[in-house]
Amino acid sequence: MNKNDLFVTLQSKKNELLTRINAIENDFKKGRSQDFSEQTTETENDQVLDEIHHEAKVELKQINDALLRLENDSYGLCVECDEAIAPARLQALPYVNTCIDCAQ
Repeated sequence: MNKNDLFVTLQSKKNELLTRINAIENDFKKGRSQDFSEQTTETENDQVLDEIHHEAKVELKQINDALLRLENDSYGLCVECDEAIAPARLQALPYVNTCIDCAQ
């Protein structure tokens, strides 16, 4: 994948995550039901949304870091051992920053 295609892929994923994060944050801002049984269900849903929100924020940071590495011409190099990350690994997870050996 060339640098421009990679940038487009990462930017697209970043936009998708920002949309998801904003939707979750807007949902948290909504008031909750006055009905006690509904509040119980809403609390359970909030716990799930909170986890999804956290995971999206972590992934967003990884993507921003990958975009920075792309800009600095260090994309595709393992941050641990400075060896090249396998292209198949980068294809599967374009924001990954470690080779498979260092990830284990």
